[in-house]
Amino acid sequence: MCLMKAIITVVGGDKVGIIAKVSAFLAQHSINIDDITQTILSGNFVMMMMVSLDKADLTIDEARTLLTEEGKSMGVEVNVMAEKVFSEMHRI
Repeated sequence: MCLMKAIITVVGGDKVGIIAKVSAFLAQHSINIDDITQTILSGNFVMMMMVSLDKADLTIDEARTLLTEEGKSMGVEVNVMAEKVFSEMHRI
């Protein structure tokens, strides 16, 4: 069984509902949140999630496209990257 994991980052102005909207999108598409961290840095909302797409009803590319649009509607930037790519980028 191939485990597909991704890193989702959300950055932008802090406002009510960002976590709720992203989480609702993920639940709607059977994407599980494995780990999540969020903070406010100088008034900017910053969230990082590790998610599993093993049971998702869409591909990582489809999730990226839809979450980018969802982010625009909330005024935040959303990025979705395969966990393997993320790990390779941050390896010393």
